[in-house]
Amino acid sequence: MTPRERFFETVSHRQVDRAVFDLCGCPQTQIDYQETRDALGACLGFTGAPRGGFPLDERILEYLDIDTRIVGGMPTPKTVHDRTEGDIRYDSYGIGYRFINGHYEICHNPLKDCTIDEMMAYPLPEAADLDRALIGEWARRARFLHETTDYAIIAEHPVLGVFEIGCWLFGFDDYLYRLAAEPELVHAFSRRILDYQKGVIDIYYNELGPWIDCTTSGDDFGMQTGTFISVDMFNEFIAPYFSERITCTKKYTSAFYQHHTCGSVYSLIPSLVKCGVDIINPIQPGTFMMEPERLKKDYGSVLAFWGGIDTQKLLPCGSQEEVEAEVKRILSTMGNEGYILSPAHCIQQDVPAENIAAIFRGAKKYYSA
Repeated sequence: MTPRERFFETVSHRQVDRAVFDLCGCPQTQIDYQETRDALGACLGFTGAPRGGFPLDERILEYLDIDTRIVGGMPTPKTVHDRTEGDIRYDSYGIGYRFINGHYEICHNPLKDCTIDEMMAYPLPEAADLDRALIGEWARRARFLHETTDYAIIAEHPVLGVFEIGCWLFGFDDYLYRLAAEPELVHAFSRRILDYQKGVIDIYYNELGPWIDCTTSGDDFGMQTGTFISVDMFNEFIAPYFSERITCTKKYTSAFYQHHTCGSVYSLIPSLVKCGVDIINPIQPGTFMMEPERLKKDYGSVLAFWGGIDTQKLLPCGSQEEVEAEVKRILSTMGNEGYILSPAHCIQQDVPAENIAAIFRGAKKYYSA
């Protein structure tokens, strides 16, 4: 089977020759640090300038038999908020970040404690201000990959989700309080965000939609032990806007829809399916009720699953043999349909390159046994 055929059949819940292999093929399976990418190349025997290089040396992807290739991005337009003051960088929403331990971490929430009138007056990004030339470049890459390769082409999501951006603009504590105490404000805010999402979708997927096999979204609804909000609250405050976003996206593309949410979201799965999600990412090991066996048994007929190889403990701290053993366990549990093998989240700098290679070496050993 070609990688594209394998991906389509897998997500369509039909038997394939092996699981789809993914690394750096969606926003949540990237290798975040260049030194780790370089170490992986060296581990596999590649020297000299990388080939392709978007986002990982093409020689590595080919060697590991990776089926996916990523396109697109999040084309947030410039706004009045964009600036740097001291060590704080403010993005187009006015959210402030400090650079801490290799990442930008949120330190300022511009809508914290605001009134509904202040929220309605607060300037948000405008889809009309998107960089059309950049989106055109992404679309040309997607078309090139579609027409000249047989990889599964995965589009990065172009806009943030309503829950996550709410938590970031208001602050987690303030936004979660508003969900319980000020529903009118939350709905008004979500309608503003949805309007922006739909404007971006109209432009982005009109360009990329014909050339992609899957698209993504990201909105973290879970913690290690459960969801941030109840199912009823999710269905009232999040699902209507998320469902409309997916419906709008699918007007422009026949691509499958993958949604990423960290944490334990077992209780939300029926709602996510009803919203239009085809694939859930990741299977996050160690979180409540997210065991592969449970997910496969209860929802394997209606959802495909993407991820499963632990990035919190196994990949940073385990041996290569332990990584290979876990890959064998996951593959034997998930079977040969509805599963995309990948790290459970982006690879950080504490993961040895040898353990990344061991994921796919272990998979190849499993299928050749």
